[in-house]
Amino acid sequence: MSRRWELIAFTAFCAAAAAGLALGAVYWQGGQTQLEGLLLATAFAAIGFALVAWANKLLHQGTFAESRHALANSERERIAAEAAFDRDQVLERRTLLWRGLALAAGALGLAALFPLRSLGPKPGAALNHTPWRDGLRVVTEDGTPVRADDVPTDGLLTVFPEGHVDAADGQAVLMRVPVELLEPAPGRETWSPDGLIVYSKVCTHAGCPVGLYQAELHQLLCPCHQSAFDVLHGAEPVFGPAASPLPQLPIRIGSDGVLRATGDFPTPVGPGFWTR
Repeated sequence: MSRRWELIAFTAFCAAAAAGLALGAVYWQGGQTQLEGLLLATAFAAIGFALVAWANKLLHQGTFAESRHALANSERERIAAEAAFDRDQVLERRTLLWRGLALAAGALGLAALFPLRSLGPKPGAALNHTPWRDGLRVVTEDGTPVRADDVPTDGLLTVFPEGHVDAADGQAVLMRVPVELLEPAPGRETWSPDGLIVYSKVCTHAGCPVGLYQAELHQLLCPCHQSAFDVLHGAEPVFGPAASPLPQLPIRIGSDGVLRATGDFPTPVGPGFWTR
């Protein structure tokens, strides 16, 4: 009887392994939600059945107490007990079940690795760059080039790199502030001609769009978590949870009066924890 239940439990483990491998194959071929769910349920059900059978049919049940005093075993009795173990394959049966369990768990573990390909290709250094490049014109959402004369003092305009108006990491905010109030960081003296200054629109706290401008304080505001950035001092955060300044885009005024970038943002855009 025990041998029979041993084979039943081992067969259940094998069925779970087969279901796990089939699950991986279905996912690799493009996936089918209902079939994947059925295979996963089959694998877990087979493992559960095998473990229950192992526990209830192959392990000793209950607590056993010897009511008499311990008796010493003779050499002949010890040899007979060892022969009984060998004959009934008690130790071998446990090894077989452990191997079956390892097979089922390994197959499911292998199937669990397949969804990793759904994460897509490695981004590499792509998160460190945006579509902005030297010479690209600054345009509005409808693709209209922005001329320097079109931006009033204390005005705010959302702008994009030409040809990439759908790029979330390329969106930026353009303002004109009094030149005499600007305090550019060393090396950025030419980045804001005639008081025109551009910062990334992606908040460095949680990535929300920074779309509000408090002109009297020269502060950009993020409506999500109320972070505020000082436009006159490199968009350093002055209030709220944001801990990093908004990246500034270097720009110039072309011979045709249209604003153009002179390069990409010097630091990655978006939440600051990505660069830690």
